[in-house]
Amino acid sequence: MKAEINEQALLNGLANNDRKSIEFIYKNNFNSIQSFIINNNGSYDDARDIFQEAMIALYEKARSNSFILTCKLNTYVHSICRRLWLKRLQQLGKFSNQMDHLEETVSVEEDLETHLRRNAEFMIMERALNSLGEPCKSLLEGFYLKQLDMQTLAKDFGYTNADNAKNQKYKCLVRLKKLFFTQYNIGE
Repeated sequence: MKAEINEQALLNGLANNDRKSIEFIYKNNFNSIQSFIINNNGSYDDARDIFQEAMIALYEKARSNSFILTCKLNTYVHSICRRLWLKRLQQLGKFSNQMDHLEETVSVEEDLETHLRRNAEFMIMERALNSLGEPCKSLLEGFYLKQLDMQTLAKDFGYTNADNAKNQKYKCLVRLKKLFFTQYNIGE
């Protein structure tokens, strides 16, 4: 909780042009942004430009009354910088072949909001999965993450046949969904 308060204090400081807050955000983020940009066809000057644009976007968000930070501040800054840099590469034609399949470019704010919401949903799913208990957790991980077939799962978990493993997987999935949506609705 203390980290959230400190990050909110940093945002408030940024919104009020507090030099210490601005310097803290810069010191804790610029070097990694610089490394990212230099390692992805950029220069030091590109990194400075992108970071400055990101700080302006963050400043505008911090000044709006409706903005709620739903992740760590450095995650938010990195997401903005990454999106801005990829957009710049696309404009320079250095990233066009990877971006050709996109019909239109989504604004940084929309893309970031979607990313943050999805990240929050993944965290809720991880908590729900961890609270599910065994053998359900391992069974679902085996099927969905390790992509094991029902025969293998039946053998690994001691079920008499694949149909029994499939029925148990279904019951576990129903429990997981219930846990997820309970936690999801509490968070809203």
